[in-house]
Amino acid sequence: MSDILKSAVDALNDKISGQFDGSVKFAIDGVGAVRIDENGASIDDSEADCTLSADADVFEGILSGDMNPTSAFMTGKLKVDGDMGMALKLGALLA
Repeated sequence: MSDILKSAVDALNDKISGQFDGSVKFAIDGVGAVRIDENGASIDDSEADCTLSADADVFEGILSGDMNPTSAFMTGKLKVDGDMGMALKLGALLA
């Protein structure tokens, strides 16, 4: 298991604390995936309402707060596939 994925799951579970209705997957290039749903965050690559794709540096920057997810999306560093509403909902919880 990747240290990036494990630390991401821990950080996301601390931030969302079971408050998420729906599912979003962070697909991290060359590393794996983290899925967030009503049960919290877990290392899981199954289907989700929305998939956010980025490299590990962008993903870590978003989680740490060093990178604005909207800016990452607008500059092409973060790709969104599926329900944009779910992405926005997650963004509000992570802020």
